[in-house]
Amino acid sequence: MPTQTFTISELAKEFDLTTRAIRFYEDLGLLAPERSGLQRIYSARDRARLTLTLRAKRLGLSLTEAKDILDMYDSPRDTEAQLEKFLGVLGRHRQQLESQLGELQANLEEVRAHEKKARATLARSRKVVAR
Repeated sequence: MPTQTFTISELAKEFDLTTRAIRFYEDLGLLAPERSGLQRIYSARDRARLTLTLRAKRLGLSLTEAKDILDMYDSPRDTEAQLEKFLGVLGRHRQQLESQLGELQANLEEVRAHEKKARATLARSRKVVAR
């Protein structure tokens, strides 16, 4: 059974990406397609790395962090060290998200306070006009 391969257009269509984005991921070392002349030939491994890269992006990880994690699994390292590194990346990212969430919640409360104040002012203004 031959190994499944993909063209850049097939991956772009499947993942709803531009071919430029896929080439960018390749430039960063996230993907390493074979070449047949000028054509890129992506392996099942490249497809899996693209899937994991997009998942990391959805989690809010940087592409550098995604590459570090993906490369970690390609190297002959011990699983415990890999998991510790992965947990470190996730922990730092979680702390950043929690900090951003706190800021967003404070901003939301401020917006609500301004809305309440504006509604009260508008209601008073309407009462004066109605007289």
